[in-house]
Amino acid sequence: MTSSALANLANIRKLKAEPSSLREFEGLLRSAMDRAQDAQNVSLSLASRFTLAYDASHALALAALRAHGYRSEDRYLVFQCLTHTLNWPADQWRLLDFCHKKRNLAEYEGHLDVDDALVVELIVVVKLLQEQVPLLRERVI
Repeated sequence: MTSSALANLANIRKLKAEPSSLREFEGLLRSAMDRAQDAQNVSLSLASRFTLAYDASHALALAALRAHGYRSEDRYLVFQCLTHTLNWPADQWRLLDFCHKKRNLAEYEGHLDVDDALVVELIVVVKLLQEQVPLLRERVI
């Protein structure tokens, strides 16, 4: 994993170097796992399932960043940093970035335009995060 890229982002003040915390890491994982499970409940509205899956993806991506000893105040950046925290190719994290833009439209303009296919695709990516992020536990102080 390219910690030098994360250090460079900290040098330009896009990230903040901050020691990781096992308590925080575990809390982010628990939160993400609960939300990811709830996102699969097809009796919920599509909007709720999207929000739950998005929030799970963000918590997992943030946990990955925190495991490397960094924090971001920009929600979108935790997704972009998956290239450095989990060695993800751009096409994997770009879906999360796309969903972040959809989430922002919903939050700030009251317009959520998602379909079932997007929610299913997001849940697939969340499952991948659920497999990979817990493996970073050994990095956490």
